[in-house]
Amino acid sequence: MLRIFKYLRAKEWLMALICVVFIVGQVWLDLMLPDYTKDLTELITTNVDNMSDVWEIGGKMLLCTLASVAMSIATGYFASKIAAGFSRRLRANIFGKVADFSMEEINKFSTSSLITRTTNDVIQIQLLIAMGLQVMVKGPILAVWAILKILGKSWQWTAATGVALGVLFVLIFIATVFAFPKFKRVQTYNDNLNRVTRENLMGIRVVRAYNAESYQQEKFEKANDDLTRTHLFIGRVMALMLPGMSAIMSGLPLAIYWIGAILINEAIDPEAKIDLMKNMVAFSSYAIQVIMAFVMMVMIFIIAPRASVSARRINEVLDTVPRIKEGTLERGSIGVQGEVEFKNVSFKYPDAADYVLKNISFTAKKGEVVAFIGSTGSGKTTLVNLIPRFYDATEGEVIIDGENVKNYKQSSLYDKIGYVSQKAFMFSGTVSSNVAYGESDETDYTRENIEKAVSIAQADEFVSRMKNTYDAAVAQDGANLSGGQKQRLSIARAICRDPEIYIFDDSFSALDYKTDRILRAELKKTTEDKTTLIVAQRIGTIKNADRIIVLDEGEMVGMGTHKELLKNCEVYRQIALSQLSKEELENE
Repeated sequence: MLRIFKYLRAKEWLMALICVVFIVGQVWLDLMLPDYTKDLTELITTNVDNMSDVWEIGGKMLLCTLASVAMSIATGYFASKIAAGFSRRLRANIFGKVADFSMEEINKFSTSSLITRTTNDVIQIQLLIAMGLQVMVKGPILAVWAILKILGKSWQWTAATGVALGVLFVLIFIATVFAFPKFKRVQTYNDNLNRVTRENLMGIRVVRAYNAESYQQEKFEKANDDLTRTHLFIGRVMALMLPGMSAIMSGLPLAIYWIGAILINEAIDPEAKIDLMKNMVAFSSYAIQVIMAFVMMVMIFIIAPRASVSARRINEVLDTVPRIKEGTLERGSIGVQGEVEFKNVSFKYPDAADYVLKNISFTAKKGEVVAFIGSTGSGKTTLVNLIPRFYDATEGEVIIDGENVKNYKQSSLYDKIGYVSQKAFMFSGTVSSNVAYGESDETDYTRENIEKAVSIAQADEFVSRMKNTYDAAVAQDGANLSGGQKQRLSIARAICRDPEIYIFDDSFSALDYKTDRILRAELKKTTEDKTTLIVAQRIGTIKNADRIIVLDEGEMVGMGTHKELLKNCEVYRQIALSQLSKEELENE
């Protein structure tokens, strides 16, 4: 857990040191009060007429108390400032780290777990720092100092204090054995609850369409019950400690005064009685301070195990080294633009036994339209995902503008690409903010460019009907838009970017045939000097492509034009027969 504190800044370490100074001062002031109480007891029992001395001692006690309170407030302020600043930086570091992750690392942790680590786990660390600086530092200092104060006093009182500490240690041991291991499970159950809730909310339409509310409710109840039972078990163990500590806090002064009463009764000399009386009052206060110190340390024992688990989970994210390394190149070879080449590329997912792609080789030159088709699971999406380096090729090279994609700075590589994913994703905001999304060194996101892109994507007909048109609100994930509308806005986003290379990953599937035909015609005019790569299931979407690459179980089984493949590639012919009649194929 200590490794997490390497992210503290020098200024924060300085504030922590100031907190320690204030805590030492606070302990010193708190431990002066029993001495004043001792003097006050002696004064009252020997010279009750001298009230000025009583007021003087009372004034000193009041000043000590006020100074201790001021130092406590100052300590709390600095501790909270350190904790809040540190947690803010941790969240930023985790977010920045995750932003650099490839799909491999994101899949390793899972989205729900990354959300929990960014929120709940960071809160546990924040709580540890805020409480730890005030309690964890103060507890040991107070315990040692108070014990030194009572050393050499009556062995009977010391024995009573020792018994009280022994009982307290037994309570701590019970908590350590039974409760602390459960803290490790709590975060895992939090991840699972987050995952189930997220799935239910994202898939709410499917859940309702299939009358699966009861099934989802059962899944949620199980995840919720697992978390609740664990919290209840921990709470019950901790609940046993609270009355135990309360009994110790109340019982110890009672024991000290009972022992003191016996000792005073047995004393013969009046001065000895007075001496025993004032020592008893002081010892009682010191003993309570000792118990308080250990109670403080128990609080840390409660917080620390969970924070330790959270720190380990956060470190797992921050220590993960992304498999995809940043290159240094900003531009490709001189005179080459928009050219994509695959050289003997093979790919398999991490820890997978079989290759998803096997020995893929082709070149897409500037101005060409290259399409990919094949059965489900043939590797089409995986192939185009290698171009923006969502994954890196296991074997072979993916080359853009004469340079391996691994050599490019990622920002420079993304500037070359306009990517439309298989699942159209919209961000909460407006139509304009979604179309003009992101940054590019090559693009000026003016209102004119946005409107032009929306028009080409055939989205202007529904955007013009929306309230506030281009400033119309778009819900998270485009919940207020249909599938076809989201696809068209996604296509407009890529067009507005004006890249060298367009990648359309099954991006026309939700469009009706008329809109699909008009959109492709407009797109052809816009992208005639660009390289276009299209993944599609419809023959009608890709039959006019300059080249069609047919994939089957990760292998290229055909490459050519639509007519050539109908003659030479049986796999392509079977796909075509499943979509077009025999007469239509014969006419073509």
